[in-house]
Amino acid sequence: MSTDGLVYVSLGQLMALQFQARGLSFVARQPQGSILAGNHASRLRGRGLNFDELRRYQPGDDLRHLDWRASLRTGKPVIRTFTEERDRPALIVVDQRMSMFFGSVRSFKSAVAAELGALAAWMVFNAGDRVGGVVFNDERIDSVAPLRSRKRVEILCSRIVEQNAALNASNPDHEADGQLDKVLQQCLALAGHDHLICIVSDFAGAGDRTLQLMRQLSAHNDVIALQVYDPLALNVPDSGHLMVTQGQLQVELAVQKRQVRQPLGDFLGGRLKDVASLLRRSQVPLLMVSTALPAVDQLRDELGRRNGARR
Repeated sequence: MSTDGLVYVSLGQLMALQFQARGLSFVARQPQGSILAGNHASRLRGRGLNFDELRRYQPGDDLRHLDWRASLRTGKPVIRTFTEERDRPALIVVDQRMSMFFGSVRSFKSAVAAELGALAAWMVFNAGDRVGGVVFNDERIDSVAPLRSRKRVEILCSRIVEQNAALNASNPDHEADGQLDKVLQQCLALAGHDHLICIVSDFAGAGDRTLQLMRQLSAHNDVIALQVYDPLALNVPDSGHLMVTQGQLQVELAVQKRQVRQPLGDFLGGRLKDVASLLRRSQVPLLMVSTALPAVDQLRDELGRRNGARR
């Protein structure tokens, strides 16, 4: 397997995704088949509204915007008008823990997450909103405050590349240390309300506390979860040997033996489904992205876009 963009990513690679992100949006009106349409309990709110002025009622105005106090005071119907917020803050949360340093087909989960994080950042930037984020591994959490600036996107992508480059098979795995929940807790502190929060992770180690934090985040913000998974979790091969690595430990499994293959498939598949079920219980829109296909193609398909489409 070539490591060029499939195991490790470069800053140039992530910056070049600006052009592929054109025409993609989390908050635009979505066709059927989008992650934001259909049987999702939570829909993205889109931009907020700021109060602009009071003015006389005109035929065709929305009666829900009548200001009753001003109308009674003047004796004539008065309407409150609003302007759309021009730049909404967004946090792009990108997981680069050791649980992400794995891939059985095309790319590593960590590389796919890096690309998805960059794509999300460019989508936000192209929409005219403020880009910020949180990039984390097993021991470190980097935060970038939202700002409407191409340089801010570059800073966020640099943090992603830096943590991605630090991944190594000899690194210890701290999945049980609650780092994911620490990151979500930090997001709560950073995003009080009306943020767009895009979380890109395999959600390893997620539990009841994770569910609680996701619900708290989505109470006053728009949250979307991109769960990165490897197809091995859905389809363990039925022949040959499979090398499994965790930190410095390497184990070769004879997957042609049913007593090995079935428990492994049950464990990996069950874990993936458990996390997906937990995310759905949080009522956060969930998009599942495989390491077997290019990230941008999957994102475009899930958002109901077609090649060459423009907003």
